[in-house]
Amino acid sequence: MADTATLDEIRQEAPTPGRTAPAEHQPRWWSGYGTRLLLTDAVAVYIAVFTAYVVRFDDLGAARVRGEMEPSYLIVSIALMWAWLLALVVGRTQDRRIVGAGPAEYQRVVGATWRIFAAVAVMSFLLRMEIARGYLAIAFPLGTVLVLAGRLLSRRWLHRERRAGHLLSRVVVIGHRSKAEALVRELAGRPLAGFGVVGVCVSDGPVPLGETVLGVPVLGTFVDAAQVARDVRADAVAVSGSDAITADAVRKLGWDLEGSGIDLALAVSLTDVAGPRVLMQPVSGLPMMYVDEPRFSGPKYALKSAFDVVCAVVILVLLSPLLAVVAAAVKATSRGPVFFFQERVGRNGRSFRVVKFRSMQAGAHAMLDEVMGDDLPLFYKLQVDPRVTPLGKVLRRYSLDELPQLFNVLRGEMSLVGPRPQIDREVAQYDRAAHRRLLVKPGLTGLWQVSGRSGLSPEEGIRMDVYYVENWTLFGDLAILFRTAKAVVQGEGAY
Repeated sequence: MADTATLDEIRQEAPTPGRTAPAEHQPRWWSGYGTRLLLTDAVAVYIAVFTAYVVRFDDLGAARVRGEMEPSYLIVSIALMWAWLLALVVGRTQDRRIVGAGPAEYQRVVGATWRIFAAVAVMSFLLRMEIARGYLAIAFPLGTVLVLAGRLLSRRWLHRERRAGHLLSRVVVIGHRSKAEALVRELAGRPLAGFGVVGVCVSDGPVPLGETVLGVPVLGTFVDAAQVARDVRADAVAVSGSDAITADAVRKLGWDLEGSGIDLALAVSLTDVAGPRVLMQPVSGLPMMYVDEPRFSGPKYALKSAFDVVCAVVILVLLSPLLAVVAAAVKATSRGPVFFFQERVGRNGRSFRVVKFRSMQAGAHAMLDEVMGDDLPLFYKLQVDPRVTPLGKVLRRYSLDELPQLFNVLRGEMSLVGPRPQIDREVAQYDRAAHRRLLVKPGLTGLWQVSGRSGLSPEEGIRMDVYYVENWTLFGDLAILFRTAKAVVQGEGAY
C-alpha cells in the first residue's frame, strides 16, 4: 500500500498484523465464530446430557425423579440442557475479547458449568426432588470435557485462519509516535492475538502528509481518533500511554466511541481510568486491557427498577406513621401546603414533578432570583437560607423532606439511588461530563450525598455522579443506601 493512503483506500482493506493488505470486505469475524462456538457447545451439552440419560436408565419412558415433584428424567434432561447453554451465554464464555487465546475462555466455561451444577443441587433440595447422583456424575464431567474439547478445536481452527491473515480485528493504534511504533511492532509479532493495525493516530504534533509508522498510515491526531476509527470501520482502538493522553482524555474517547461497537483497549499504565468497567484480562498476553462500554438499559436496569419499587413500598409502609407526623407538623407550623412540587429534569432530559415536604415559606421558589441572583450555581444550596422555616431546618438536617420522593420512585421517575435531580436552569449549565448524569434516573440519594452531601463543591458532585452513572452495581446501591441511613441519622453535611 502506498504511503499516501487515504481513508477511502483504508476502508477497502482488511487488516494483517503490522500492515494492511487488499481484501474483500467481510463481516466482523466474531459473528460467525460466535455462532460456531454456540453450535459446538450445544452439540457437546446434548451428547453429555442424553448419554447420562441413556446410560443411567434402561426404561427410557419410566425413569422418573422421586420426591414431591416427579417429572420424567426426559423433561429434566431437556431443561438441564437449555439451562446449561444459557449459563454459558450469561457467563460470557463467548466474549470476543477472550476467545481464541489465553486461559480465561476455559476458566469461564468451567465456572459457568460449576454454577449450573450448584443451581441444580439447590433446586432439587428446595423442591425435594431426588435426582440420581449417577445421572449428574455422568452429565457434568462429560459435558465439561466435551465443551472444552470443542473450544480447543475451534481455537486451533481460528489460529490457522489468523496465521493466513484472516479473521482479524481492525485496530487503530493511538499514542506518541515512539510508543505507537512499539505497539504496532508488538501486535505484528503476535498474529494469534488477531489484531491487524489499519491506522495510527498520534498524540504529539501535526501529521505530515503521507506519514507512516512501520508501514501503517498515520491518519490523524488523538483528537480525531474516534472519527478515524469509524471511518476505517475499526473493531478496536488501542491506546498506548503518553503524557499527552491523560485519564480524562481517555475517558472522553470512551464517550466518543459509545454506541459504535468499537472496543477500547488501554495500555496497562492507563487502566485506572475506568474503575470496575476495566476487564482485567490481558489481550492475548499483550500489555493492554479492555474497557467495557457502559450500558444504560437491559436486564441489569430492569432488576434495579424492580428493586426500587419493592423497597419503596416497604419503606413507605414502615415509615407511614412518621410521614403522617411530619405532614401534620408542616401544616401546623407554617402557612401553605404540606407538599412542595417542582419541575426537575430526569432521565434523557425528560421533566417530571418532584414532591417533597415543604421546608420553606410558601412561594419560596419565586424568591430564588432575589436570594441567589442571576448566576445560579450547580448544586445550589445556601447554608443560611432566609426562606427556610424553623421546622424546615430540622427536616432538611435529617432529610425528612425528601421522603415523599418515594412516590416519584413508584411512578418510575426516580430511583432510590442515582444522581441528584436538578432544575432546568442548572441543567442549562451542564458541560459534556455533567450531561451524562441524565443517562440514568435521578436518585432519592446518591454517591454525592454519602460523600459530603451539601458540603461538596459542584465539580466534586458532578465527578461522583458521573462515576456512579458509568460504574453502578446493585451491591453498590445497597452500600450507598446503608451509608445514607447513617449520614441521615447523624445529620452529616446537610443544611
